[in-house]
Amino acid sequence: MTLPPDFTLLQVVPELDTGGAEQTTIDVAHAVVRAGGKALVATRGGRMAARLESDGGRLAQMPVQTKNPLVMLGNAARLVDLIRRERVSLVHARSRAPAFSALWAAQVTGTPFVATYHGVYNARSGLKRWYNAVMTRGDLVIANSDFTRDHVLAEHHLDPAKIVSIPRGVDLERFNPNWVTPERIEALRQAWGVAPDPSRTTFLLAARLTRIKGHGPVIEACARLKAQGRSDFRLLLVGDDQGRVAYRAELEAQIDAAGLADQVRLVGHCDDMPAAYLLADVAILPSIVPESFGRTAVEPQVMGRPVLASELGGMIETVIPGETGWLIPPGDVDAWTAGLARAIEAGPTRLAAMGATAANRARQLYSVDAMCASTLEAYRRVLEARA
Repeated sequence: MTLPPDFTLLQVVPELDTGGAEQTTIDVAHAVVRAGGKALVATRGGRMAARLESDGGRLAQMPVQTKNPLVMLGNAARLVDLIRRERVSLVHARSRAPAFSALWAAQVTGTPFVATYHGVYNARSGLKRWYNAVMTRGDLVIANSDFTRDHVLAEHHLDPAKIVSIPRGVDLERFNPNWVTPERIEALRQAWGVAPDPSRTTFLLAARLTRIKGHGPVIEACARLKAQGRSDFRLLLVGDDQGRVAYRAELEAQIDAAGLADQVRLVGHCDDMPAAYLLADVAILPSIVPESFGRTAVEPQVMGRPVLASELGGMIETVIPGETGWLIPPGDVDAWTAGLARAIEAGPTRLAAMGATAANRARQLYSVDAMCASTLEAYRRVLEARA
């Protein structure tokens, strides 16, 4: 993709810590630099900032995560100065609170403005709907799945020509089973205290510790499997509590009360997710509210692992029941108990075959290169329309 001469992109995202919006920010910044442009990211910062800079992007640190109106006004002034100083060609907002500051700054400077809907934002009042609609007030809206696009059209009654669906992409170089050495997998086994055990099916749930990700019902499903006399499984819960200490304690208490210390482990944040997926046999995503895309249902498929996912949101597009995994009614403990048992009973040969099918499909549909190419093409359309 060829960018206009002297193209400079400014992305605005609350943090660069962990998550799909943050990863996509890094991916697009890298693509812009690779295409000969400049990539700036205005953010509070986070553990992924070092990767941004190693890829050739630049960090503009400011408190854009805030919802304080006075600080938001200050951010708008900072962004106006940044846009003018760096001769920014296009502003791309990736979250609602910073989108207000970014939109004001773009309007003051006459800079094209794009926003990505990374999630399905609920609106129970007119005020909340107005707040959410900031993402639709620019030149173009990018939805990260067809599910999200349909939601935005229904919620905000946009002109369909003003919104484009660009599925989130997976870095096929990083998520490549061939590049993961046995030493990397062993390092995680040692860190997590997980010894190889062919008699067990290992499930992995990669998600921040928050109630909407469905940890509770899956732990209850594990308790029911154990009550049925099964010990041929284990579940690894990978993810930060992000300050939700009480929720983490609640999960730990649920695990202890069910006597699942040997079957279910909270292992915390993981920087090497490709190795983590290979350590497991099946990935699970039991969210109880719709995921707009569900990155952690696609990454394991790219790594050759089938997925058990809730039957809602973007996962309906990314998981093919019986071929690349299974879809389970969200929050239904009986259904999740049966789903886990079905995956265990499928056995290594069947799981490997499903994983191979999943990898072939996911690599064709959800590559980060395809996502970045579509995003840069969207930028080109916006710039041409402005010209």
